[in-house]
Amino acid sequence: MPGVVTVYFGLAVVFLATVSLLRPLAFLAIRSRRVALLILALGVLVVAIGELLPTEETRVTEPRTHLDEFMPVYQFNEFHSVRVKAPREQVYRAIKSVTADEITFFHTLVWIRRMGRSGPESILNPPAGEPILDVATRTSFIVLAEEPDREIVLGTLVGAPEGWKPSRKGTPADFKALHQPGFALAAMNFRLEGDEAEPGTTVVTTETRVYATDANSRDRFARYWRVIYPGSALIRRMWLRAIVNRTLAPH
Repeated sequence: MPGVVTVYFGLAVVFLATVSLLRPLAFLAIRSRRVALLILALGVLVVAIGELLPTEETRVTEPRTHLDEFMPVYQFNEFHSVRVKAPREQVYRAIKSVTADEITFFHTLVWIRRMGRSGPESILNPPAGEPILDVATRTSFIVLAEEPDREIVLGTLVGAPEGWKPSRKGTPADFKALHQPGFALAAMNFRLEGDEAEPGTTVVTTETRVYATDANSRDRFARYWRVIYPGSALIRRMWLRAIVNRTLAPH
């Protein structure tokens, strides 16, 4: 997270300095284009520092979830949760059936992520009206584990050695065993738990973890992660909101 904050602080400085090259923002004490150029250089330096900050590795010592089982070691993660007044079975059905069209900003953010290119069907380019988890598992993701009404875990590769191509679609066992240098693996889950303090309420959590198998893969992914993290986090929050809306929608 410090890397993400540093990168986006630097990008904000770059933006303000760029605006000041056109018209100096005196209220920010930028009174000349020369000062704006100095601030622009400072912003670029801050972005570079943010991209180069080291990443920490996290290890799960006592697995409690299926996600822990498949990704007990990771360098990048994000976690979000929401509460919904409905039983777990109803919420789980919503998780399995929600579509990309129901997730606010989803199409806009993934269009930006793929830089406007159309490309083949994928979770970044899903067809209209289809459950997004179905699209994911039909394309680049595999189901690592599923415990109905409790947890589902999906996995995919987000980095591989140049020129590498899989000979077949991977299996959960392949995912768990992959530690060769040059790869970055991502796993995400949706987990449901009842709230003992509020009977009939379900706590829905989603976590995404990324494990890079060597230092070069970790550094490459860090540069990417620190740019896309805010958009990724917004998608996850809107995804949870879409699950809540579908859960509570009249049938």
